[in-house]
Amino acid sequence: MPAANGMNLFSTNTFNLLLLSLILLITGCDESASVRENQPELLIYCGITMIQPIREIADIIENNHHCRIKISKGGSGNLLRSIELNRVGDLYFPGADSYIRAAEKKGFVSESRVVGANRATIVVAKGNPLKITGVEDLIRPELRVVLGSPDSGSIGRETKRILEQSGLYEKVWDKVVDITTDSKDLAKALREGKADVAINWHATVFMPENAQAMEAIQLPEDKARPAPLVLGLLSFSETPELARNFMNYAASAKGQEIFTKYGFAK
Repeated sequence: MPAANGMNLFSTNTFNLLLLSLILLITGCDESASVRENQPELLIYCGITMIQPIREIADIIENNHHCRIKISKGGSGNLLRSIELNRVGDLYFPGADSYIRAAEKKGFVSESRVVGANRATIVVAKGNPLKITGVEDLIRPELRVVLGSPDSGSIGRETKRILEQSGLYEKVWDKVVDITTDSKDLAKALREGKADVAINWHATVFMPENAQAMEAIQLPEDKARPAPLVLGLLSFSETPELARNFMNYAASAKGQEIFTKYGFAK
């Protein structure tokens, strides 16, 4: 009988300890959730090509300022339409400054900072097996060309400008095998062997998933000039000071090191 009583006491104590642990765990979770809910939050609309440096800077800002940062990524034109429709968010970071100017005219952007540069380039399979050297090659009948849409993303708009300047837009457009919404899908078409060549942002060849599969053929600056990357503060931001902290860090020496690492040096 004493042994049985000891066993019952042990079981009761064990149960009580488990119950206490469960209560503490639940309380801890509730407190942690409460802290997260009370943290200031930023929403950034980011062109898909620049997601890597923006995510890295976001991690730093979250740690330094105890906030949460959400990133909506996509084609720059589509993001601007989303901003116009929803009128929420804090920062807009498109792949070309023309979108910032358009947002300013609509009253959506109140401040801006240049934080890097983008440059269009011809992108081909690693080793350039088809010996592509310039935009004139894109009309070669055997080449499978993929282009970005000028209506949805910055690279499509820049591609149209480059090809129109060269007098080749209609000829190339008539033979494309696919039209994509953004730089990510352009790179995917090459990576999966569905196309031989694209015009895409130079920084895409630095992305881990692309680095071993493709390379860039630089275009002369009179055809593909570096385009400033401008980070814009949205006029309806509910946390403008936090947004300015993000902008200031992105434009700082440390921020510039991050942009340079991913191929966006000014």
